[in-house]
Amino acid sequence: MRAVVCEAWGAPQSLRIGELPLPEPGPGQVRVRVHAAAVNFPDALMVAGKYQYRPELPFAPGLEFSGVVSAIGEGVDTLHPGDKVAGTATHGAFAEQVLAEAGHLVVLPADTGDEALALAGSFLLTYGTSWHALKDRAQAKAGETLLVLGAGGGVGLAAVELGKRLGLRVIAAASSQDKREAARAHGADATIDSQAEDFRDQVRAHAGKGGVDIVYDPVGGALTETALRTLAWGGRHLVVGFAAGDIPKVPANLLLLKGTALLGVFWGEFVRREPAASAANTRQLLEWLREGALQPLVSQRYPLSQAPAALSALLARQAVGKLLVMPQQAD
Repeated sequence: MRAVVCEAWGAPQSLRIGELPLPEPGPGQVRVRVHAAAVNFPDALMVAGKYQYRPELPFAPGLEFSGVVSAIGEGVDTLHPGDKVAGTATHGAFAEQVLAEAGHLVVLPADTGDEALALAGSFLLTYGTSWHALKDRAQAKAGETLLVLGAGGGVGLAAVELGKRLGLRVIAAASSQDKREAARAHGADATIDSQAEDFRDQVRAHAGKGGVDIVYDPVGGALTETALRTLAWGGRHLVVGFAAGDIPKVPANLLLLKGTALLGVFWGEFVRREPAASAANTRQLLEWLREGALQPLVSQRYPLSQAPAALSALLARQAVGKLLVMPQQAD
C-alpha cells in the first residue's frame, strides 16, 4: 500500500512517499481504509523520535483518522467490513490503510457522507483532549473565565467551542489575525495577540483584576509562565502540550501564592486507563457534532504525497484549525 514512510528519526522533510506491507489485523484489531487522517503535533514528535511511543522503523505516522473497515481480527464482534468509523491508532494513518484496536474506533451512521466522514477524522483527538481537559481535569464551572493559548489551532479552537458549551467566558490568545478571527467565529468573547508585549495587561482588561480561572495551554515556552501569572485565586493551569518547542520550568512559588494548580492533560493515556469515562465523553461529543453544535474547522487538505508539507506547516504554526491528509485523493 502507498504510505508516508519514516525510515529514520528527523524532520518532516526526511519522510518519503513509498510502500509498506498491507497490515493484517491480529486479535482485537481492525484494518481501516483511510478516508482522512488528521495532522497533529504528536505526529511530528513521533517522526522526530521525541514522542512517548516509538514505533519500529520503518513506519507511517498518523494517529487520528476516519474511513471504512476493510478487515477484522479474531474476537472482534462490534465492527464489520463496510462500517464507517473514526478513531485513533498508535501510528500508521498516513497511508492507504491503517491498523487500530477495535476499542479505539467509533462507528458512524451508515449514511455518513464523504464530507462528514472527513470531519470525523479531524475530531476525536482535538475535541477529546479539550473536553477531557475542561470537564475532567479542570472541572470547569459555568461563569468561570477561560484563557485559551494557541486558540487558532486544532485543540485551541476545540477548547474555545467547548468552553462556551460549558458556559465559560472565553478569552482566546493567538499569534495572527486570521487565527484570532477563527477563534472569534467559534465563540470567543475576546481575543488577544499572544505576542503582544502587554499580554498580561490585556488579559486583566478582559478578565478583571482577579484574573482568569482556567488557562488552557497547548503552547508551552515562555508564554506558560506569563499565562500562569494571570490566574485568579484557586485557578487551574492545564498543561496540554508544547507547540512552541520548549518545555517551560515553572517557578513553584507562583502556585503557592494564589493557591493555584498545574494540571497535566494526557488524553491518550486517559483513553487507555479509563475507557468507560472516555467512551462517555466521546458519545457526548459525537452527539453535539451530529446536532451541529460543534463546527470543526478544517482549513486545508493534502494528498498523501504532501503529508510532509502538512507536518511542516503545523510545526511552523501556520495552520488554522485542522489540516487533513486524504490518502485516496489524487496528487
